[in-house]
Amino acid sequence: MQDVAISTNELTKRFGDLVAVDHVSFDVMRGEIFGLLGPNGAGKTTLIRMLCTLSRPSEGTASVSGYDIKREDSRVREQIGLVSEKMIMYDRLTAEENLRLFGNLYDLPNDVLSQRIEELLDLVRMKKWADQQIGTFSTGMKQRINVIRALLHQPNILFLDEPTLGLDPQSTGEIREFIKNINIEHKTTIILTTHMMVEADMLCDRVGIIDYGKIAALDSPRNLKRIISGTDTTVVELHIPNLSTGITSQIKSLGCINNVIVGDDTHIKVQAKGDDAFDNIIDCVRRSGGKISSVKNLEPTLEDVFLHITGHEVREQTSEKVKAAGPGHGPRHGRRTKKRIR
Repeated sequence: MQDVAISTNELTKRFGDLVAVDHVSFDVMRGEIFGLLGPNGAGKTTLIRMLCTLSRPSEGTASVSGYDIKREDSRVREQIGLVSEKMIMYDRLTAEENLRLFGNLYDLPNDVLSQRIEELLDLVRMKKWADQQIGTFSTGMKQRINVIRALLHQPNILFLDEPTLGLDPQSTGEIREFIKNINIEHKTTIILTTHMMVEADMLCDRVGIIDYGKIAALDSPRNLKRIISGTDTTVVELHIPNLSTGITSQIKSLGCINNVIVGDDTHIKVQAKGDDAFDNIIDCVRRSGGKISSVKNLEPTLEDVFLHITGHEVREQTSEKVKAAGPGHGPRHGRRTKKRIR
């Protein structure tokens, strides 16, 4: 077990009769980037909060760096860094002042802290803005400071809860590159929650697909995609210059169709099941008057895997807003309901 950074056994969180995390068991190995992939409301954040000792489990056990999250919570906190979905910084303080404040909370000696701040600011290319107030920064700049804040005490394990949420493409790319570099250069174990399939595919050594509080599948992105490759599922993209809602509706009405995504006015992505699925799709388009300009057989993505395993898209969410145990939580009563808890 010396190579196991995190181990959970039947970990469960209830809010009254509402289940947020439902008997989850998995191990995270030291030095890997482990992704928790699922839609908003699937239970990812609740699971992270338990592992970071911010929320007490209702049932089950877990250990982080060998320490029990219930009996040895203070030792767990010494081992981890947390970047939550909400940025924890003070706008009126400069970048360096923010980092020094949080470094002092870890009781780091001044000389060690000063050196660490300088190294980390340099690492995220923010050194020249060290003396500027956080409130003047863009969201991407703030997030870079937010991430290195969690690294001041050199944790063995870093939890990143939706670290690129709301960022522009350039900032998203920079944060992803930084995450990869931390893992490679410092061998930091990273737990990443995301609902972005591309992000999980790009960064993670292994991915746990979480849906309605349960782990629905767990493996490397490559092996997860083989789930579809080894079945009779077809994923195609069609370029139809005269694509219309009528043609789209006809495709959706086919019995073999699992999912249809309209990309723009002329492109449509179709996932279907069955040996004759491809021929049925082409025939349907032609019968509906569609002029097919090109057809691409696509390699399956993690989004296709999610749909294949769960039966719905990762973007599907409940529109209901129900108060539960705190901000960001909504109820769930089982698989038949659309209500979820984050």
